[in-house]
Amino acid sequence: MITEKLRVTCDERVSRQQVACSATHCGVPVNGNDLLVYTVVDGKQTLLLKGHHGEINAMTFGNGSTPVLLCSASPDYIIVWDVEHCEQRVKEGKVAAGAVIGTLLGHVAHLSFSISNERVAACSGSTAYVLNSKRQEEISTMTGHLGPLTAAEFCPWNEGILVTTSEDRTFRVWDITTNTVLYQSFVLSATPLLSVLMLARNRHVITGSAEGQVWCFSLDDDFKCQLVTKMDLQQMEKRRLGGDPSVNNMEISKTVLRMASYRSLDDTNNEQANWICIGSADGLYVVDLATSDLRTVIYFRDYPTLGIPLAASWCVSYMGNNSITFFVSSLLTASVVLLEFSLSDNSRTSTEDELFSVFASSTPLRESPLNAELKRKPNHSSKKGDIKEQPLVFHSKVKSSGYSASPRKAMFSVKTNVLKGRTFTKPNKNPGFIIKEYPKDAAAPSVQHVNLELCTKPVCCLQYSSDGKQALCGLGDNSVFLYKSSLSGNPSVFIGHNKPVSSVSWSLNRQYWLSASEDQSLRIWNNGSTEAAIIMTDDSFSKPIKCAQFYYLDKFVLLASGSSLYMYLYNVDVTRDDIKRYQQRSVIKLTKEISTTSGTDITGLSAVNDFLSYAVLVCGADRSIQIFDMNKCKVAAELHDAHSRAIHCITQNKGSMFTTQASESYNLFLTGAVTDGVKIWDLRTLRCVRRFDNHVNRCHPCASAISPCGQFIASGSEDNCAYIYDIRSSGYLHKLQKHSETVLSVAFNPAKPELLTGTLDGKLRLYQSTTGDHLSDPTREALPSIQAMTL
Repeated sequence: MITEKLRVTCDERVSRQQVACSATHCGVPVNGNDLLVYTVVDGKQTLLLKGHHGEINAMTFGNGSTPVLLCSASPDYIIVWDVEHCEQRVKEGKVAAGAVIGTLLGHVAHLSFSISNERVAACSGSTAYVLNSKRQEEISTMTGHLGPLTAAEFCPWNEGILVTTSEDRTFRVWDITTNTVLYQSFVLSATPLLSVLMLARNRHVITGSAEGQVWCFSLDDDFKCQLVTKMDLQQMEKRRLGGDPSVNNMEISKTVLRMASYRSLDDTNNEQANWICIGSADGLYVVDLATSDLRTVIYFRDYPTLGIPLAASWCVSYMGNNSITFFVSSLLTASVVLLEFSLSDNSRTSTEDELFSVFASSTPLRESPLNAELKRKPNHSSKKGDIKEQPLVFHSKVKSSGYSASPRKAMFSVKTNVLKGRTFTKPNKNPGFIIKEYPKDAAAPSVQHVNLELCTKPVCCLQYSSDGKQALCGLGDNSVFLYKSSLSGNPSVFIGHNKPVSSVSWSLNRQYWLSASEDQSLRIWNNGSTEAAIIMTDDSFSKPIKCAQFYYLDKFVLLASGSSLYMYLYNVDVTRDDIKRYQQRSVIKLTKEISTTSGTDITGLSAVNDFLSYAVLVCGADRSIQIFDMNKCKVAAELHDAHSRAIHCITQNKGSMFTTQASESYNLFLTGAVTDGVKIWDLRTLRCVRRFDNHVNRCHPCASAISPCGQFIASGSEDNCAYIYDIRSSGYLHKLQKHSETVLSVAFNPAKPELLTGTLDGKLRLYQSTTGDHLSDPTREALPSIQAMTL
């Protein structure tokens, strides 16, 4: 909603000129070289300021409410006016006068005050001047851009830093005291950069171009700017409209004329902390930097009575409670309007109902498939007098005759040097209930520890066991490798699949693990055995199994094939009969089959196995995310167009038995898609809360993972690197370089801060943290006690 609060008619159009507005006053040029000052509250003209001989090109108000400073620039003078002092002089019948701080600087395109109002930056041609706001003193002169400057802003947390943008399509970070360039960007766009915004909370530098592209960089203490995210207003608008035919499809240039931080009066609303307002030619855009999503758009065309079909320049006046006021000049008419944009419908209230939660809120329903149990076969005893059929030797095993063994040479040996009266005690390897917790203050794993070559085929999937002692590697050569977590020693190799292994999964008790393949088969293995205990062949499924895992505290096996989600009960029989060794004694039985609502093929699956949860998350080839309620056997929620491409990865924040997180953190999950980065979602609202897109993912299904502590995200990349992100910010912490090929798979160790990566050419790399303890003592003995307590 737009409300017009003040309209000022000028002698001529002020398009492309910088207009000025503050919380109490606004100013416009009149008669070329004079200034008119109005009050924002009642729209009364209070001052007519004279002093310039040339045409006024730019003006700006200072920061703060007292004193109210106004700076204006023309080719001959740059003058700073104290508005309250000038009003007092006019009341006294005197002439209002300002302080000249610069002379003969040429055509000034942009002016800006520092946070303390002690300095003024003026952009003239390709040179930026830093002037003293109280007297005529040139503090610094900075040249180096290849084109005219378009904007300059002081760093809010360091006034000695200035950021400039230019028509040469680059921005530069300057040190004012030394007149040196601290950082120079690459050429960002095909059109000039027109505006710049600096956010003190996240220490971000944001710049926008004439074609509607926005770049967000992080400005660290070392002044090495890293790209956080890149956005396109045109693409975000199309994604938000979703191809609605009722919407006017006339394309208008989304020029980024002005940007401002969305500062609500409610400082406790963290959701709005990353919002920015972008003033463009056709309206106001509110963008969430954390998710790169368009929150709302207010178009001028929807308010024909405003008389501003297109805007030429914007200037922020003040922020209200869910509202923001801008001083906007018209591109086609000689008018400037003070507009209040109401954004009350854009913020989410705290009483909004939650869609779902990862935690089970009640016991399973009576008819729920989660209550299903396998029926045991009755043990029919033989009748009296019946003779049980037995092998000829009356045994299941035949004892060897010993003829093949070498004869024993020594029948016995005498013990010597035995000390009498001394007893020896065997050391206790399990000294009570002791287990090392995952180090909370450990840094992200970034130091390479092991580099191992497996084969020439891709490492399709990786997963650690729940105790962090073993790791499974599903390979593209149809095999599965089982390694120690340290990658030391020779691995155990498991074969049987006829096509690349698409998924591997450990059971919670680490007794079993499963593997699924593109040959439409699934195998469940007993840990320590080289033969599969359960084999499901391609007769059961019409399409390849994309993913499979254990579910509901190892009670079920979930798998996705085609558009259906299958849930199986199973029982692994570890007894072995050498005579009937090829007869499968284990049992697996289908409990429930649920299909997606749209009939799309499932491309990813995620469910929590560490505790009881009814939620199963699936992603589809139609870019949707669906939440299955396994208690009610229905789709509880669905999100359409979650990404711009088909989603190939979905992972929940599952934590581990070695860590403790806030209960709300377990409702977070991530998704990844080709060319659309990684997104973090909140299961309770199905809203994207952050987006990560620094890694390169153009064609391969690069996987992502959440660390057990819930603080970091690892993602594979096609630039032969693995990226580690801080979940609280969109910028990456580490770029793990020098991989030999595309990083396809990543997995965090649940017991210690370690990261395992797998590449397209079949190589593994193990990374460790620079801080924190690396657990080396056995923890297997204590884990059953931990599980018993949590259950």
